[in-house]
Amino acid sequence: MRAASEGAAAPRSIPLRAEGAPNPPSPAAPLPASAQESGRPSEPLPIDAAEATRFNALSPRHKVEAWLGVMVKTGASDLILRAGGRPSTRIDGRITFLPGRVPNSGALLEVLEGVMGADRMEKWRTSGSADAALQLDGLGRFRLNAYKQMGEPAVVVRRIGENAPDLAALELPTADLARIAQRRRGLVLVTGIAGSGKSTTLAALVELMNQTMDRHVITLEDPIEVLFSEKRCVISQREIGIDCESFHEGLRHALRQSPDVIQIGEMRDRATVTAALDAAETGHLVMSTLHTVNAAQTLDRILGFFPAEQHAQVRTRLSDNLAAVLSQRLLARASGRGMVPAFELLVQTPRVRELVERGETGELMRTIEQGATPGLYSFNQSLRRLVQAGLVPLEEALAASDRPDELVLALRGITSSSGRG
Repeated sequence: MRAASEGAAAPRSIPLRAEGAPNPPSPAAPLPASAQESGRPSEPLPIDAAEATRFNALSPRHKVEAWLGVMVKTGASDLILRAGGRPSTRIDGRITFLPGRVPNSGALLEVLEGVMGADRMEKWRTSGSADAALQLDGLGRFRLNAYKQMGEPAVVVRRIGENAPDLAALELPTADLARIAQRRRGLVLVTGIAGSGKSTTLAALVELMNQTMDRHVITLEDPIEVLFSEKRCVISQREIGIDCESFHEGLRHALRQSPDVIQIGEMRDRATVTAALDAAETGHLVMSTLHTVNAAQTLDRILGFFPAEQHAQVRTRLSDNLAAVLSQRLLARASGRGMVPAFELLVQTPRVRELVERGETGELMRTIEQGATPGLYSFNQSLRRLVQAGLVPLEEALAASDRPDELVLALRGITSSSGRG
């Protein structure tokens, strides 16, 4: 798979077929009436015996297609299927159960084989999980993670945008992130738990470059999610397992492919982190993600990839090359519909470089909390703005805060001077 240039034909999509997998033997079944006639997005569907019976009468493959249709109609972000269990979706962070029953282990495995292909299913059998991308006619583009639970198959399907996202629409610090995207070298990390929008933010940064800068961007993804339409950038999209063996292997070869920017889907191990730092030190802008919740934990996680005797060296390399850490958390809106991000942003400053090199993460967090330097924003500052703007309920903000007592004081107009780390 490669980035499509403007004017090129759109990639062909086949019902319930992962890219690279064989075609299914029969056309997709129409959606049940409940999926076709569902209400507004994010509106849970009622479940009754008749509805469940209609779903259960479908073949396993058509049943999964029908649930995907319901997922799209209701605006759900995820579809969760476990062999023999209850199908469910996640709408605005909340779980909603769907009609019918997930096919048993053998039938669900047949569906997954057809969707993911033999190579990915072999990876599923040996490692317990595998990823794939899927495009469905009339429904859109999805990311799948097949996994094992209690030895039986399960899959989470996440809906992803068919078009590259607009940075200005993400409700993040757009001006600060635009300045970060303009950098010519350094390491930029977007962090957060699964489902917090990390991949979307990275794609938005690439699209901003695509619209405003002349660069060669190489992405290393597992799997490829957003397909970019080239504007000012040349965008080479490489998929792990198809175009290269691993993130660190792809990153090592990328240095010989004339890149300006390298996007790594995730930094999972020491080899990838080392290769990313090597690339940043040789004059490239490297962007990636980590499953960490704030800047301090991000630094600790990176150090955790290395033995203790190398920590001082790694901190020095990070102090020289870490351009920014954006941490994200999605919160339910006060309106009850949709999610809004709270964020923490750390950018490179002389003080930040000094604290990173010393490994003083507690003092680093206090520096962020003070918010005296442009480009440094704490979660509490972000949460305070969301509450004061009426976008997020106070209870939701307090639950998302690392320091809820200090958030309460800030909302009362009292600034805590304790600065606990």
